Amino acid sequence: MTRLLPILLAVLLIAHPSRAAAPWPDPDSVSHVTPQEVTLDSSDPFMPSDIGRAPARHVRAMLYLPPGVPPRHPVPAVVLLHGSVGNYEERGFRYGLPLAARGVAVLVVETYASRTNLATSFIGRALHITETMFDADAYAGLRFLSRRPDIDASHVALMGFSYGGMATTYALYDTIADRLVPHGPHFAAHIAYYTPCIARFDDSRTTGAPLLMLYGGRDQLIHPDRCGEIANDLRQGGSVVTIIDYPRAVHQWDGEMQPRLIGRHLADCRFRVDRYGIVHDAGTGVAMGGWLMRGLVLAACTGSRPWPIGRDETVVAQSDRDLLRFLAHTLDDPGLAPGG
Repeated sequence: MTRLLPILLAVLLIAHPSRAAAPWPDPDSVSHVTPQEVTLDSSDPFMPSDIGRAPARHVRAMLYLPPGVPPRHPVPAVVLLHGSVGNYEERGFRYGLPLAARGVAVLVVETYASRTNLATSFIGRALHITETMFDADAYAGLRFLSRRPDIDASHVALMGFSYGGMATTYALYDTIADRLVPHGPHFAAHIAYYTPCIARFDDSRTTGAPLLMLYGGRDQLIHPDRCGEIANDLRQGGSVVTIIDYPRAVHQWDGEMQPRLIGRHLADCRFRVDRYGIVHDAGTGVAMGGWLMRGLVLAACTGSRPWPIGRDETVVAQSDRDLLRFLAHTLDDPGLAPGG
C-alpha cells in the first residue's frame, strides 16, 4: 500500500472541510495561536545502518495547533526540520504561526537543542549530529502526531530547510523510511527548501510520496545538475518530484539575515548511501562510520570560499504561494490554496 501510484494520491486522500482562501498571515499578527512544548521518542542513529540499534533519545518539539479545531474534524499537519544553524524558533515563528492560522498544525522539531550532550558548536554538530538523526526525529514527530485525535495522520507533510531539507529528501527513500517505520506511517508529502544535493542512494525506491524542491538560481550551495540527478532517481523510485528555481534567490531567502557573505559550505561534497544504509564518500569509497571519519571526509570536501545568503521579500512571497499550492494539493485541502 505504501507504493500506490503518486498520480492517485489526490484521489485517495480523505477530504477536509473547505475554507475560503486567505493571504499568508503576518506572523506578528497571529495572536490566537499559542505554541506548546512536547516531547518525542526518538533515537540517535549515526547512519541509516544504525537504525534499530541506536540509543534512545527524548527530543523536544514545539506544536502549533490551529485554534478552535472541532474534535470530529482532525486537521492536516506539517513536521518541520530546521537547518544547520539550529534556528527552530525562527522557523516556528515564520511557518508555524501562519500555517496554524490557516488550519494546519505544525510540529517544529528541536534536533540540535535536544542533543547538547553530543555537541553545541557549529562544527561539533556537523560531526556528531547527523542527517539520519534528523530523520529519526522526523518520523518520531509523525508517530507522535498520528496518536492525536485532532490530527489527520494520513495528511502530514515533512518540510525542511538546507541541512534539514537534506534530511527531508533522505526521509523519502525506503532505505530510511522502512528502517525507521517498517509498517508506517509515512509522510503524505515532502518539501525541501534550498537543499544541497550531495548524496545519492544506491536503492532509489521511495515511499511514493511527492517531493517539492525549492532553490535559488544564485545559491552557490546548489548544483542544479546534481539536484536533477537526484530528482530523476526519486522519480524512478516511485515519487513525483517538482523543482522550482527562483532565479534571483540566494541561500535562505526566507530567513532573517540581511544579504551578506558567509564562509564554508558542503556544496562540493558527494556521498553515496549503499543498500545496507552505510554512507560513503563517493570519490574514495570511505565509509563515514563515526564522527572521526565523517570529520576527515567533510574536511576534504568542504569549501571555504565565501558565498551569499540573505532574505529576499519578493522571493518569499513567491515561495509562500508555491508552498501553499503544493500543500493544498498534497494535503487535499483547497482552503490552503493562495488567493489571488
